[in-house]
Order: sequence, then structure tokens, then C-alpha cells
Amino acid sequence: MARDEVAIGWDIGGVNTKAALVSATEHAPVRSVSTPYELQRDPGALVPTLRALAGQLGSRAEDPHAVTMTAELSQLFRTKREGVGFVLDALETAFPGSRLSVYGVSGSFMTPDEARRRPLEAAASNWVATAALVGGFEPDAILMDVGTTTTDIIPIRGGRLATSSRTDLDRLSSGELVYTGALRTPAEALVREVPVPGGTAAVSAEGFALIGDALLWLGRLRTGDYSAATPDGRPPEREFAGERLARLVCADREMLDAAAIDGIARALADAQIEKVGAGLAKVRAANPGLRRAIVTGLGDFIAADAARREGLEAVALSDRLGDAARTAPAAAVAWLFARATASRAS
Repeated sequence: MARDEVAIGWDIGGVNTKAALVSATEHAPVRSVSTPYELQRDPGALVPTLRALAGQLGSRAEDPHAVTMTAELSQLFRTKREGVGFVLDALETAFPGSRLSVYGVSGSFMTPDEARRRPLEAAASNWVATAALVGGFEPDAILMDVGTTTTDIIPIRGGRLATSSRTDLDRLSSGELVYTGALRTPAEALVREVPVPGGTAAVSAEGFALIGDALLWLGRLRTGDYSAATPDGRPPEREFAGERLARLVCADREMLDAAAIDGIARALADAQIEKVGAGLAKVRAANPGLRRAIVTGLGDFIAADAARREGLEAVALSDRLGDAARTAPAAAVAWLFARATASRAS
């Protein structure tokens, strides 16, 4: 690669698509972008979404692309094989003639044809990329990435992944994947009851509120962070978040005051930290010597709270990567591609 060449990294999910432009020689993020995009609702929009994000990054036709994905889990697809193929088809349509490399859970790059033949190696590979990057400067730590939907808890020892898990099924069993995130988790997935004036009440399982509503009410998320559709279609603003939280117990804001909504929101937030903490405790039990957590993602504050409760030092990945930490897998896969290319050239 010439000095002015760059690599574009992609993290293509079922509800968010992220990209980062990374210098091939300096291995520094030039810029990164992210957009909420629910693949299942409009699959035909993936190609224009990819092109739009690449345009925002100022990419060129000759720039190589490196990709990780989790979009294959979308209910749009009947199998992961189908999903991996769909994503790769979209990338090849969006950037015809461009070099495309797919990062796999084995920690190496594949061609698109290889990824189609071995789809389970390409599926859900973004956590491996981020962990490989973090292992380069934090050789002994636990990576905790809390996104909008899920939490990754990845042990790193000696600069390498310290896990035999490769699929989401494996990671759900090991505690390394916790299905809760900072925005899209339904409130009823976290608690069975919440405090209300005079006692407690069971929660309704009607999809009335998300954890994002609790965190928005508590001031831990900003309105601009609330990128998912709200359950009631009203704006992602604190006033309406309070209304959604009241409806969780089949009430409304004429029945529950701000103090009552505070109690519901805090119960949800605390239950989420406990859920993440349970996964972390499981990972720590298998890796007792790790004392530091590297936290990142939209919900890095959730990871930090859970880590501290477990007695770990919490260090924000943003301290090292800046804004690129919000799109860490995309930046990581671009860096890894640049390094692999430089290694082959030397």
C-alpha cells in the first residue's frame, strides 16, 4: 500500500451499520460513521446505505474494504449461510471491482468466496476483531463491549483471545455473550416486577418500554443516542420515556409521579448491571487472573459499573481510540487488514 492509501472497515449488523476509514500506514482512524438501519424492515436499502456511508467517509473506488458482520442473525434470513451471502452480495454490488476481505472468527481474513463456503466462520465475527485490536495494547484484560442490543465479554491473555467459543451459541453458554444492550432490550426481559408507590407491581409483557427509556430518563443516554424506534412511536425524549415506563405497569403519568418513574427506571438499570455482571462473573471464574476491564460501546458506562462491582479496574477504550471506540469493530477490522497487508508486503 502506498502511504496515502486507506482501508475501510465495516461492521454490518441487523440494526446498525458502522464504518471506519483507517490509514494503512499510521493505523490511525481517519474518521468513522454509523447509522441505524434495520435490515429486516428494508433489505433493499443495504446497498445504498453502504454507498452513503462510504461517501461520508470520503472513500475512493480503489480503497480496499474489510468486513465483519452480525447481520446474518436477522430474522430476514432462514439461515446464517443465507445472511452471510446477502451481506457479501450487497458489498460487491455497492463497490464493484473493489478488494473485499472478510474477517472470520478464526482471526484471519477470507475472500468472499471462502466466506460463502464457510459462513459460520464469517458470522458474528466483530467481537474477534475488537479483541484482537485490544490485545495489541492490553495483553491481559477482559474486553466488555455493550452495544445497543448485546454485550460481549471477552477474556484476553497474553495478547490473544482466551476462549474456545466461536459461535453465538457457544458464547451464550460461556457468559461471553449477554443478550442485553444499552437501548433495544425490552424492559420485561430484565425484571419481573418493579417498585411502585406502596409496594411492587409485576410488569406487563407487552413491549411498552425499552431499557433505553430507563437510561434516557436517568440521564445516562442522550436523545441523540436513542437510535431505535420507540415502542409507542413518540419521540425519544425524556417526557415520553417516562410515559412508556409508566405503561410498563399498565399506568400512566397521571397515576405515577416523577419519583415513581425514577424507581422503575433505577430498578431496570440495576437489573441490567446485575445481568451483565453475572456474565462477567462467569468469564472471570474461567480467567481468575484478569484484573482489568476495557469497556466500550454505547453502553460503556454499564460495562464499567458491572466491572467495578466485580472488583475490576474499568478503563474506557475511548481513552485510546477517541470517537472511533463507538465503532470499534469497524475500526479494528480496518487496522487488522492494514497490518496483514503490510506484513505480506514486507
